[in-house]
Amino acid sequence: MRGIFGFLSLVIVVGIGMYIYSQQAQSSSAAAGANNPKAAINITGVRSDLISIASAERRYYATEGKYASLDELISGNYITMARQRPPYSYEVQTGSSGFRAVATRSGDAASGTPAELSVDENMEFSQSQ
Repeated sequence: MRGIFGFLSLVIVVGIGMYIYSQQAQSSSAAAGANNPKAAINITGVRSDLISIASAERRYYATEGKYASLDELISGNYITMARQRPPYSYEVQTGSSGFRAVATRSGDAASGTPAELSVDENMEFSQSQ
């Protein structure tokens, strides 16, 4: 009986977590200016990539005591991802006190997506049209 209660509790918690995640994904793509389903999916993927880069930067800083370029993160196996998600390409700007992972859109703004999305060492996102 105790095992069944534990399993049901786990299923409920996972369900609530999935619901919250889906709501955040929807609101983040809408806030990013994605006004069609394809753009919303793309923006959600870009935001996920930026979070992965920021997490890798934090791990790199914890082991090396400094921030790294995107090439260093990839070559050091801190992250496994492409350097771009068309129409966005990624770069990392580093300094002694922080970093900024940036996704820059190439091409026109016809898709209704931001020209640039970025996340910093505090995991704060910003965007520009």
